[in-house]
Amino acid sequence: MCLKRQYVAGLIGSLGALCLGMVMGWSGPAEMLIAKGKGYSFVPTSDEFGWIASLMTLGAASTCLPVGYMAGVLGRKMVMIAILIPLMLGWLLITAATHVLMVQLGRYVTGASVGVYCVLVQIYCTEISEVKNRGVMGSFYQLWLTIGILISYTVGAYVPLFIFNIFSTVVPLVYFLLFIWMPETPAYYVQKGKTDKAEKALHWLRGKDADISADIQAISIEIKKEKVNIRKAMGRKTTLKGLGISITLMALQQFIGINAIAFYSTSIFEEAKTGIPSEVCTIILGIVGCIAVAPAIMFIDRCGRRIFLFVAAAVMCVMHFLMGAYFHWLRDKNVGWMPILAICIFVFAFSMGFGYLPWLIMAEIFAEDVKPLCAAICGTLNWIFGFTVTKLFPICLSVAGPAITFWIFAGIALLAFFFTFVVPETKGKTLAEIQEELQANCRIKGASTIRLMI
Repeated sequence: MCLKRQYVAGLIGSLGALCLGMVMGWSGPAEMLIAKGKGYSFVPTSDEFGWIASLMTLGAASTCLPVGYMAGVLGRKMVMIAILIPLMLGWLLITAATHVLMVQLGRYVTGASVGVYCVLVQIYCTEISEVKNRGVMGSFYQLWLTIGILISYTVGAYVPLFIFNIFSTVVPLVYFLLFIWMPETPAYYVQKGKTDKAEKALHWLRGKDADISADIQAISIEIKKEKVNIRKAMGRKTTLKGLGISITLMALQQFIGINAIAFYSTSIFEEAKTGIPSEVCTIILGIVGCIAVAPAIMFIDRCGRRIFLFVAAAVMCVMHFLMGAYFHWLRDKNVGWMPILAICIFVFAFSMGFGYLPWLIMAEIFAEDVKPLCAAICGTLNWIFGFTVTKLFPICLSVAGPAITFWIFAGIALLAFFFTFVVPETKGKTLAEIQEELQANCRIKGASTIRLMI
């Protein structure tokens, strides 16, 4: 019973990722509807739609840094619920838009709202779970994210844009009605000195007869660690190396091109002239993303993180090269199935590797006293990288053409393959063991530098 309650709370709490996925997936089907004059009384230019797509990521970047402070003061659950108000207002702006600026503002507001969930959903699920089921609980974010994208692809393909936007506005309200009954995290209550409420939350999650004294003690110890000097903690070599690894993984995650494909999938398939309706192609893409989450969850703790990164990077590199080859040489060769297959395999590989693991590794390699701040920094930069890609992608398509654009992505995937060699393997290791490994690597590099100077 106790695990069932944890899973219910985790699944419902993670619905914020569903809202995020729907915001991310909106651009794909909406672009073609708007371009055909079926969405609004105005038709945005290519540059204006580039801003419509990319402002979502810029908005998300603006909320990651303050979210740690807000969650510490108001509580994880309170912030996750409160942010639903601007999210629905943003969708209403998009729905009632009479000018392109209203759509752009709505996209920025919805992005600023859902950007909170990339940080808070993981924190919430981690703090309400036990060690034995933390991996499963942490996977709910990726599961709902891919389902949200699939819903946007499906609904956007078969209903008018107005109904699509109204549906997207209602989903956060459903999230509110479900999540309001879930508990706040025990860690927040202990942090605020409300031990009685922490015990009540733990009993709800673990069961009425569960012995929660060890949980309360463990949380109290971790809370005390947060009171160390944050400047000294951020200046540790292990922290700086962890930041370097995590930020690079975040950059590779975005510059490999996943958001460009997610936001412009419909137009990519239109350009490819596959012979299959582009709406159907993007729905297939969403289904593939959902399916790929299952093996990632099942085998990540058996095979390790690095092997998934290696395989994903290699496969994505090949698929991007094939996409470029199709647009450059094979477009008139009656192989319209090729871009569909290549992008589906790319999405499958991404979802199993670089879609899931940069966030997981980030959560594993930082000490508890710096994890919230480091997570906020990495989250902010991740969205900034995403903004850059989505803004430049349509420009690259028009200036360099699709072939060169996809070959650039292939080169970045190749860089990701080689960078994986410096990513530490965290499978089966405690935080202390990971920190010791990072510290040992720092000492080795330091000694090598001294020898070179001599």
